[in-house]
Amino acid sequence: MIKGKSVLWYLSALMVVLLSSCLSTEKMEVEENLKIQTYVSEHGNVPYVLKSSGIYYADITAGTGIKPVAHDTAYIYYNAMYLSEIVFGTNIGTKDTLIAPVNEGFLIAGFDEAITYMNEGGKAMAVVPSYLGYGNNSYYIPAYTPIVFDIRLVRVKRGPGAR
Repeated sequence: MIKGKSVLWYLSALMVVLLSSCLSTEKMEVEENLKIQTYVSEHGNVPYVLKSSGIYYADITAGTGIKPVAHDTAYIYYNAMYLSEIVFGTNIGTKDTLIAPVNEGFLIAGFDEAITYMNEGGKAMAVVPSYLGYGNNSYYIPAYTPIVFDIRLVRVKRGPGAR
């Protein structure tokens, strides 16, 4: 049986752990935001626009085709990079486009969102914060790591309920 003082000690220790965890999370989020702001300002030649979700999006070459919507299929070439511009994922230089259903959870949320701003035939850049990317769990990409996407929307195939 745990005595009153022991219970109080365990609860105090638990509160310290939880509080320090929250402070650590807030610190990581602030640091990530500063890294994104620095990247965007250092790339002032790219016309990034902050979207309400938190991604920075820039049309590099405006496409002239249709704009994809939910349930369409997008055919894409892309580079996925760290803010250091080291590429960790790409299909550029291959014959195969990434074929992805739009807004169906196939892609990470920020990449999916960026595609919906594009027109077929366009090229865009997007800076995606970790909460719309790979998150804060350090599984595949380090926690709190924003990603830069260089995207080329080659083709859009209309999905169910096409207009």
